[in-house]
Amino acid sequence: MKYETVIGIEIHCELKTKTKMFSSAPVAFGEVANTCVNEVDLGHPGTLPCVNKEAVRLAVKAATALRCEIDPLVKFDRKNYYYSDLPKGFQITQQFHPIGRNGCITIETEDGKKDIRINRIHMEEDTAKQFHSDAGTLIDFNRAGTPLVEIVSEADMRSGSEAAAYVEKLRTLLYYLGVSDVKMEEGSMRCDVNVSIRPVGSTAFGTKTEVKNLNSISNVQKAIDAEVERQIQLVENGEKVEQATRRYDETQKTTILMRKKEGNVDYKFFPEPNITPIRLSDEWISEIQENMEELPDERKARYMGQNELSAYDADVLVSNRELSDFYDEVIKHTKAYKKAANWVIVELSAALNKANIKPADNPCKAEYLADMINMVEAQEISGKQAKVVFEEIMKGKDPKKVVEEKGMKQMSDASELLAMINTVLDNNPQSIEDFKNGKDRAVGFLVGQVMKASKGQANPAMTNKLIQEELKKR
Repeated sequence: MKYETVIGIEIHCELKTKTKMFSSAPVAFGEVANTCVNEVDLGHPGTLPCVNKEAVRLAVKAATALRCEIDPLVKFDRKNYYYSDLPKGFQITQQFHPIGRNGCITIETEDGKKDIRINRIHMEEDTAKQFHSDAGTLIDFNRAGTPLVEIVSEADMRSGSEAAAYVEKLRTLLYYLGVSDVKMEEGSMRCDVNVSIRPVGSTAFGTKTEVKNLNSISNVQKAIDAEVERQIQLVENGEKVEQATRRYDETQKTTILMRKKEGNVDYKFFPEPNITPIRLSDEWISEIQENMEELPDERKARYMGQNELSAYDADVLVSNRELSDFYDEVIKHTKAYKKAANWVIVELSAALNKANIKPADNPCKAEYLADMINMVEAQEISGKQAKVVFEEIMKGKDPKKVVEEKGMKQMSDASELLAMINTVLDNNPQSIEDFKNGKDRAVGFLVGQVMKASKGQANPAMTNKLIQEELKKR
């Protein structure tokens, strides 16, 4: 029997704010445990939450980019459950009035573009973080109260590769917007994947399992593929898939049972009594939407249209925000858009990787790279010479000064080259005879002699052309 995979994804994404969702405590990663927390985060009696306006602004941006219907009435609810990482004994969330509903995001698949529906996006606060060991469990409350948005998709994905493409697209989108730093390795973006299988042609949903806390895009695909394989084996062996929460084990390359689910947990949701409903003005929402950053798809369209880049080059640039921003700075100083893209994608990326430098710390000045590209375009230096100049640019040196210091400026004056060419021809009569006898290698030899005489400064293409013209005259 053939089976169809059905996948829905819940993504928790920490918002890029300076302070927490309902308190003035700072948001930071990697600080000493329990130093970025205050009485509100710890749920001390008598403390009251205060909504972070910046978090709401970022949530509106995310909802807009996901093409959601935005609810201007902001309401919060209490989600009650008792766990050691939840100091208040409840979480403040938006169960009944999410900031955004009925959105959509478009991904690229092997079969072309596909729309993945977004059920909802809502704001909430993060929990504390637990560290388990044989000696017991330690809790770091630094993360408690950090602003989150939870983005819930519909079950529209049908393979691990589609799910990975969805997460990658969402990650890029949120990063471009400045909504989050989306560092999965630091936990600022976390994925919970719901997976089920059903016979091909069936419309009923199978029993789903949840694979929690996937910390990389590659693991999203690997975990789904492993879980689908596990479920198919169960069904083929006459066993039932049980509703459960699982985790992905990278070493064993399979999913491991964490706990079984016998039904929906009753969280006893009710409106948060300490936060009165807040109505966002149409003007405030419009101002946010009108001043949003250029989205990845818009940037790709600009690269392919205005800059005439290939889809591949545009994709490579857009996939890395820092490189893409640098490219945009370079093309402010040159019209050689394709050549600039090649230098940024190939040469610059290779140099950064070799030196173990992050694109955000790129030492190369955009204007200097553009100047060097313009010199190649004007045939003032050759492509080979440009690579030498580029090495110096990466050290912060002005390419014009480098060319001058190294005596690299290319000779492109026809009269100056002709004088040198005729001297070389006069000194090599045998090469002239070889050319007349159909030996094309003679031209290459003569070009080499001119390059030697000019100390490598003669324009190779122009030299070749002028030599052939002079040979035909003799």
